[in-house]
Amino acid sequence: MEPTNVAWNDLRRLLAEEKAETVYVPSSARALDDDERELVELARRTIDAHTDAGPDEDGVHTVGAAVMAADYRMFAGVNLYHFTGGPCAELVALGAARAQGARQMRCIVAVGNHGRGVIGPCGRDRQVFVDYYPTMRVIVPTPAGLRSVLAADLMPLAQQWTPEGMNGLDPSLGQDPETAGPPIIRFNPRYLEDVRSGAKTRTTRFRDPAQLGSARLVFESDPEVVLPAEVTGIRHCLAGDLTDQDAQAEGLTTATELREALKGHYPDLAATDEVDVITFQINDKTGAATQ
Repeated sequence: MEPTNVAWNDLRRLLAEEKAETVYVPSSARALDDDERELVELARRTIDAHTDAGPDEDGVHTVGAAVMAADYRMFAGVNLYHFTGGPCAELVALGAARAQGARQMRCIVAVGNHGRGVIGPCGRDRQVFVDYYPTMRVIVPTPAGLRSVLAADLMPLAQQWTPEGMNGLDPSLGQDPETAGPPIIRFNPRYLEDVRSGAKTRTTRFRDPAQLGSARLVFESDPEVVLPAEVTGIRHCLAGDLTDQDAQAEGLTTATELREALKGHYPDLAATDEVDVITFQINDKTGAATQ
């Protein structure tokens, strides 16, 4: 006997409640930073604007998700419920990010409509995260409030799937790239050849601090390219005080051109905002591709 629509709706409601309340809190859990809180807000705004169901009603679009790429761009999506397995909002958001050029993901979150708050990912989503983005962070509800955790930690002892088959457990797949090794400085892949050649020896960052010493320059190509480097200087200044010399060290010509380029990365950047001018040198000119 086929379940009635009422039965399906009751089952979906029970699954949604279980999804929000049954939470495994791994050791990588930490409090949210400002960027992650902004990501939660984007997911909330998205589903509030686009849900097709009123309070206590069932609908096709009831969850919004937002994903943050490695370059801090944010992309949103909503779920498409269907009893045959319509995609969760997280997978829609990941697809939207890929369609707009994002290749590496930093963080993801899902939020229910009508004030239901952050919802932890279902089992299928967790497996997808582990297979494609094991070091991506996932925002989940916990008894202590919202926490950011590594995707790999949501699937203890999981095997990673590839088109060639299943791979045995590799603990290194779950290492947080921000803590396993020298600090990471991420770049758009279009800067790779300029950095390799020495034409670009500085990078200007907004709310993306670096530290002196060893670093990994990560170019978000597919696959990633990583160059070992040394951060030799960090200067704090206002965006309006950037100089032509700063621009020329980044392969540009004038400070005005540099500020315009920065606005492409940081649309909200104002002349009165403080930025970090980071000087670096690479330790070799070969680079290593990571899978």
